[in-house]
Amino acid sequence: IAVNSDGSVQQSTSIAAAGGLLRNHLGKCVVAFLANLGTYTITRAEMVGAITGLEMAWTSGYRKVSLRLDSTTAITILTARDNRSNIYYNLTRRFRELMERKWEVKISHSYRECNKAADYLANKAHSFTLGTHYFGISYSGLNFLILYDRMGIAQNHFI
Repeated sequence: IAVNSDGSVQQSTSIAAAGGLLRNHLGKCVVAFLANLGTYTITRAEMVGAITGLEMAWTSGYRKVSLRLDSTTAITILTARDNRSNIYYNLTRRFRELMERKWEVKISHSYRECNKAADYLANKAHSFTLGTHYFGISYSGLNFLILYDRMGIAQNHFI
């Protein structure tokens, strides 16, 4: 299963959000999430998105996962050696706990052009109440973005 996630911060309010989806081997959305996080940094939002996506994959029973993020900063922090003085220590510890489970997780950088569906969900999350919201089927507007992600086609607007 592929897990794509993304983070978003509204500059005017500093409110952060994350969004993501699980896609099967055919590229179809299996489940999606939106998370309105409150006041966070963009890096923290990206990391929360990755962790939420992995937790969703584990809970759904998937044991071979491809985690795709468009933030090289989040990837670097999440995969760095344990550093208790790191301001993201609680998140990196939770990430390591997930990675130590009996499953195969490959982490890779995904160009923004191939992560528009997760970006759309992260931006949409700003209009939801605080907390994480799950959708068992493809969220409205995602089908074309998922197709564009698979093809690597950049889009300048959201549906």
